[in-house]
Amino acid sequence: MNTRTALRKPLFKRLMAASALLGATLVAAAAVPAPSDAAPAAPQARVVDAKWRADFEAFDAADKARPVQPGGVLFVGSSSIRLWDDLEQQFQELPVLVKRGFGGSQLSDCAAHLDRLVVAYQPRLVVLYAGDNDLNAGRTPQQVFDSYQQFVDGVHRALPDTRIAYVSIKPSPSRAKLLPQVREANALIRQRAAADPRLDYIDIYQPMLGADGQPRAELFREDRLHLNAQGYALWHQVIARHLR
Repeated sequence: MNTRTALRKPLFKRLMAASALLGATLVAAAAVPAPSDAAPAAPQARVVDAKWRADFEAFDAADKARPVQPGGVLFVGSSSIRLWDDLEQQFQELPVLVKRGFGGSQLSDCAAHLDRLVVAYQPRLVVLYAGDNDLNAGRTPQQVFDSYQQFVDGVHRALPDTRIAYVSIKPSPSRAKLLPQVREANALIRQRAAADPRLDYIDIYQPMLGADGQPRAELFREDRLHLNAQGYALWHQVIARHLR
């Protein structure tokens, strides 16, 4: 055996080993489905916060007892909606009306749970009141607006033709120190609503102020935060003009 042949043998063995390794790798890769062929991951169910569990269970029970027909008017939001005891009677001319308020909730909570609170009912109109508690919790007017935009975008992705009427944040005597932030948040939302015919802005802020520019105490309960019958009568008068 000459020197050249002796040098070729180790090289040949190395090439054969590399070829075998490459072949095994290609076979193994072929056995793994391409990403486009993989089954999509199951959607994650949104977990309802423990503090809302009783409210959502009550909604479920009401839906089972009396299934909601699509195409109605949905009132959704915080305790100002939940505590409106005679809402159904005041708007009895509406053939389908659904009330889904959960006390203490923020506008961000409404946006987070809109599939269950809104999309499930397929309403033609959503009347939304929230944002009051957001500001009281330290969120900025811009953050309130961002949650409003998230709510609007989420509803219109699922229900493009559904109208959304936002009831402005009310001026509460107990939260008078927040009035500048309330006015700023209301202005941001009002401007956004004016840019889309599917959106509406219902101003209850101004009618709830007295001649001195301060919240009208006679419209509120003893806690100076929640509305009394006179306050809800005013809301009905203002909101009714926007239902069509």
